Amino acid sequence: MHQDPQSSSAQGGGPARHAWLTRNVAALSGVSLLNDVSSEMIYPLLPLFLTRVLGAGPAFLGLVEGVAETTASLLKLFSGWLSDRLRRRKLLAVCGYGVSSLVRPLTALASAPWHVLVVRFWDRVGKGVRTAPRDALLVASSPPASRGKAFGLQRAMDHLGAVLGPLIATFMLAALTTNVRTVFWCAAIPAALSMALLIAAVKEQTSDKTASEAPKITWRQFDRRFLFYVGIVFLFTLGNSSDMFLLLRASNLGVPAALVPTLWMVHHLVKSTTSLPGGSLSDRIGRKRVIVAGWLVYALTYAGFALAERAWHIWGLFVVYGLYFGLTEGTEKALVADFVNPEQRGTAYGLFNFAVGIGALPASVLMGLLWQKFGPTVAFGLGAGLAGLSCVLLSLLRVPKLAHQR
Repeated sequence: MHQDPQSSSAQGGGPARHAWLTRNVAALSGVSLLNDVSSEMIYPLLPLFLTRVLGAGPAFLGLVEGVAETTASLLKLFSGWLSDRLRRRKLLAVCGYGVSSLVRPLTALASAPWHVLVVRFWDRVGKGVRTAPRDALLVASSPPASRGKAFGLQRAMDHLGAVLGPLIATFMLAALTTNVRTVFWCAAIPAALSMALLIAAVKEQTSDKTASEAPKITWRQFDRRFLFYVGIVFLFTLGNSSDMFLLLRASNLGVPAALVPTLWMVHHLVKSTTSLPGGSLSDRIGRKRVIVAGWLVYALTYAGFALAERAWHIWGLFVVYGLYFGLTEGTEKALVADFVNPEQRGTAYGLFNFAVGIGALPASVLMGLLWQKFGPTVAFGLGAGLAGLSCVLLSLLRVPKLAHQR
């Protein structure tokens, strides 16, 4: 097995050979926590803000989220490549987090729907710039045998932030103010704290090999089964529109504005508690089975959103929807590594992210247009149908067996 140069000592402040909780790992996890608190104080309130305060329709909501998520997905490819060339991962991470921290609270100034589009675009530019360099910093700051723990802590803190952010917003709306703009301004506080922690506590790592030292990869070297898998993921993504539509559906069916952040918090709590068991299950019974199960959960959940008639239906659906993420979020990426050789994995993940990225915009735009013209039943029904078709296609795909199954 390849042994990285930094494996002999976990860099970034780790004092011992086998210490996995190095200073960089702890600090970057804290940065993720604080940044997500800021983001999730705003995100669950955006559908209500756009539609009821600024007068936007579902189609514009789809445009906002499609542009935002596509921007983030595509920039992840470029920023990872650039960080390899520059060997300045912390610099790019600071730039990415900095852009998001500066523009996100400006949502409070929006007086027209297009203002929110601009803010969300730049917020996601920041996400796209920071994600790959941050992950590379985590790898360089952890012993190879403990990287799973390092990434696990980072994801756990990220999801915890997605729980605390809506909780803070709920408290503010219930006890301190009824003006969502005030909540948006206050989101600047955890964002500033995340930047301070990143700048002060995270150390640059320079021991990674640069991309120029890696072997060149051509698309023709990929297994056709892997390319087919990416195509299936793209098809599924076409029916996987922004979660803002779920929040809009919740508001339309009577979930009070003050409870929308709580609903979002419960959803993330389910994601947080099911992600590790979902990944562990894929190690035991195979990735394809777990992904198919997760996509079936997605299809049934979207069918439920299409047919829901009361507010309490929404609460149950959001809980089940969290299970879909727990089963698939990590497993889909793990299957990428199962398909390709180690020297191809960077390019493979680039192609995977590209497929998800280019599917995000038409998915949300199509969802918004169908909702506006035919109503939410048809819009959610399409998502359920595409997820079901994706399940069938993935079931027919022959995937590599896990090492312990060979």
